[in-house]
Amino acid sequence: MNWIQLESTAQLGNIAQQKGYSIIFKHSTRCSISMMAKRRFELDWASLPNDISLYFLDLIKYRELSTQIANNFKVHHESPQLLLIKDGECILDQSHGDISVEETISSIG
Repeated sequence: MNWIQLESTAQLGNIAQQKGYSIIFKHSTRCSISMMAKRRFELDWASLPNDISLYFLDLIKYRELSTQIANNFKVHHESPQLLLIKDGECILDQSHGDISVEETISSIG
């Protein structure tokens, strides 16, 4: 699996319009907790469905996108944070040590 770099508001619009599931991972490149959460997620991500889109946001570079994500998907900003989006709606919001592939998969059903 590979990350799709999230760098524009147009991409957010596409995620909101996309049918099925997408994941947005908001990551602070300056935070060791964020690094550990990302690494732990990547170790297990092979068990995610192959058709799921994985978006990665460097929120140091794109802080305004992080704010827009919080507004668009009606979640509180966290870092690190994983959002599971289904048909344009956030159905799972995980942050810090709660980020897990297992819980994400259980939310997909």
